[in-house]
Amino acid sequence: MKIAIIGCRGIPAKYGGFETFAQGLTENLVKNGYDVTVSCEHEPLQSRKDNYMGAKLEYFPVKPPKNYFLRKIYENLSDIYFLIKLSRKHQLIYFLGIEVGMFLFIPKILNRRSQVLVNIDGVMWQRSKFSLLERWLLKINHDMATVFADKIIVDAQAMKNYVDTKYLDKTSYLSYGIDVPKRVTWNGESLKLLKTYTSIEISPGDYYLAVARLEPENNIHIIIDAFIQAEISIPLLIVGDFTSKDYKEEIEAIAEECTQPGVIFLGSIYNQKLLDMLRQNCCAYIHGHSVGGTNPSLLEAAISRNIIIAHDNQFNREVCGTSAVYFKNEIELSRKMKSVYKHHQSYLKLKDDVYYRVKNNYLWDRITEGYLSLFQIIDEEFITHREMDHEQKDEA
Repeated sequence: MKIAIIGCRGIPAKYGGFETFAQGLTENLVKNGYDVTVSCEHEPLQSRKDNYMGAKLEYFPVKPPKNYFLRKIYENLSDIYFLIKLSRKHQLIYFLGIEVGMFLFIPKILNRRSQVLVNIDGVMWQRSKFSLLERWLLKINHDMATVFADKIIVDAQAMKNYVDTKYLDKTSYLSYGIDVPKRVTWNGESLKLLKTYTSIEISPGDYYLAVARLEPENNIHIIIDAFIQAEISIPLLIVGDFTSKDYKEEIEAIAEECTQPGVIFLGSIYNQKLLDMLRQNCCAYIHGHSVGGTNPSLLEAAISRNIIIAHDNQFNREVCGTSAVYFKNEIELSRKMKSVYKHHQSYLKLKDDVYYRVKNNYLWDRITEGYLSLFQIIDEEFITHREMDHEQKDEA
């Protein structure tokens, strides 16, 4: 079966959750003999790779704009371009997201035997970073995506609540996957990579950590407000990039009120060994995501044996259950950050609890089995339809 994965910025992963997911899924599908093509945003010719981990890579021919609003239009045009380009030659189109859901009819026009899977991600139309018009369009695209898709994928059981009941029969739960990382020894040499961002000495166990795209629905402002109120004498490390200039200015203004060692913005870190080292040695991991499905950064924190302090919502509770500490606002978060810092030994059991919970439910081997079973069903349906076509032609 030839599979095209469309809707992320491409692999290797350099941005967010869908890229991380696409990379992991691609690797596991290729290992199981599938022919996989992944759409990628523009790269200079000299930087392009024809394939990655056995998958073919296709690049959008136009460079992305720097303006945030224009980039969203650019990404939508890129998705439509790849729907047109890849549908003819691929039996299965796996589309990540719902931003161009109203265009998911395209594969059926170009290749009536193709099957379209859509991963509807999180509750996109509730994200405060979008304008009212954008939220309205996202809701329409979400609804249209569930209409046009042959199969709907939800990465959290709670996301089924956002699928119209008449489409639940074609909806499958298949979460993000995770691998158990190797333990990384604390390494001063690796920390030198952070000297660009801070001169403050960072010691194992003596910092809080958050890894996220820095936008309102991930509650970065609440995390920093709570950290300031807690008056804790270790730094808060924040890994990730801002997606909005206005939000960046708001957050940096809040962070300036924090006394040393304060809040340290490290930007995006793509050195996996360094990132694993930071995850595995933090005092606790703060997870502020509030409107997604299952978030890869939460799985990565859990499999790193972290004490997790997470925003209290149905998605985070589905992943962590009773193996995390939860907060609803900055007052609760401040109190719990202070408690974890002062009474750290009392929370250590949560590290193992959340590790085994995620290991038992979200490892790539388990998730891949689910996808292979689904693809086998699709393959059988494809063969049946082809045989019916042949019979009809013979009768004619």
